[in-house]
Amino acid sequence: MTRAYLLVEGQTEETFVRDLLTPRYARMELYLTPILVSTSPGHKGGLVSYAKVKPQIERLCKQDARAYVSTMFDLYRLPNDFPGQRSRQWSELRNGTDKARLVENELARDINQRNFIPYIQVHEYEALLFVAPQHFANWANAEAVCQLQAVRADHEPEEINDHPDTAPSKRIRAAMPQYQKTLHGPLIACDIGLDALRAACPHFAQWLRRLDELIASQKGSGSVEECSPRLRG
Repeated sequence: MTRAYLLVEGQTEETFVRDLLTPRYARMELYLTPILVSTSPGHKGGLVSYAKVKPQIERLCKQDARAYVSTMFDLYRLPNDFPGQRSRQWSELRNGTDKARLVENELARDINQRNFIPYIQVHEYEALLFVAPQHFANWANAEAVCQLQAVRADHEPEEINDHPDTAPSKRIRAAMPQYQKTLHGPLIACDIGLDALRAACPHFAQWLRRLDELIASQKGSGSVEECSPRLRG
């Protein structure tokens, strides 16, 4: 049995890990536990600064040396004190994936724990939902779905940018004002399925491959995808 703690930015990512990733990996004896970041005593969710996150990562890495620790933080609006963002290299990069890799590499260097696997989502969680916008049809009208499909036709999901007006979540809310991140986000991702998400999002898939490598003995590669009964109900 292998354990991994995933420090996540918000409730949407927490539900995504719990209801899509955890059932899949549990079948391969990798047990994932999502943990919301703490922002202040009694408050969880949201990234305020790297200074507040770093001790949480280090504590998780050290309290269970036999387990692994990873992150699921959005590149979009990532606090600017995160490692790498003030470097000359950062200012020269234009590609979101390259920026995410730079932050991940600098995070790994700064935390310096053998059981730490940093992951930065390009550009934010909602990029995953653009893999198959037709799954918004259960929640939005046909016009909204068509608008989202038009965005998908012009962009790969992880290429949808980090501009305040055109980031993935902004595009979704422009088409579907009733979009609720914590409700619709995990449900739509679950409907799309993990295999489709991996196929369309190379940086996300690279992270999952690193999780795959933690499994000492892979007992099968079946495409089991299921949601928690809480989401299906």
